[in-house]
Amino acid sequence: MGSVTIGSVTIDWLGHAGFMIKGDDRVIYIDPYLPAYDVPSEDMGDILLITQEHDEHCHPESIRKVRKGDATTLVPESVSLDFRGDARRVAAGDSLTGELAIKGVGIEVVPAYEGETLPEPQNGGVGYILEIGGLRIYHAGDTAVIPEMRDFSVDVALLPIGGRSPMKEEQAAEAAVILSPKVAIPMHYDPGRQDADPDKFSRMVGSGAPNIDVIILDPF
Repeated sequence: MGSVTIGSVTIDWLGHAGFMIKGDDRVIYIDPYLPAYDVPSEDMGDILLITQEHDEHCHPESIRKVRKGDATTLVPESVSLDFRGDARRVAAGDSLTGELAIKGVGIEVVPAYEGETLPEPQNGGVGYILEIGGLRIYHAGDTAVIPEMRDFSVDVALLPIGGRSPMKEEQAAEAAVILSPKVAIPMHYDPGRQDADPDKFSRMVGSGAPNIDVIILDPF
């Protein structure tokens, strides 16, 4: 399964940390990564969210493919790449909701870092919580399990389980239990390289919080 529809919102996993989210007549990309895919006009992005600078998160070729001419792009302050058009630098704690919502989509910029007792920067990145179609969707970016997660209210959690992420299956399952979303979707791993086991993540979430629906997607 390459995508899942929850209510009126469709979520496609693009591989790595990349997602396309459709709802409320908007197309949103988070860390788009689709170098071999030609994007049809109806899938061009109204909003792009970049979590950090590593090329599997901030992939210039993919960004060029998915951006509409009038797209709004949110980029952490630490990212050195320059963007044309409506590009805004953001930091953890920024809230683009209510009257500040972007094209009707509320977006909260949340922390992403390593270390619970003494926070350490994780590539200067951030996470995002977006509100669309009545759902609050959390994209964790690259992060460890952090205390701030206890304050997040989310319906869907997109959690890294492998690759260069500080969270592996065990930590991602711990994060899912803390967040208590309705749905958890593992990301940031390569099925071809087998650098993580999404079924292991699913089992661990099930043992700690059987009320959470874990959905394992295939790359788009």
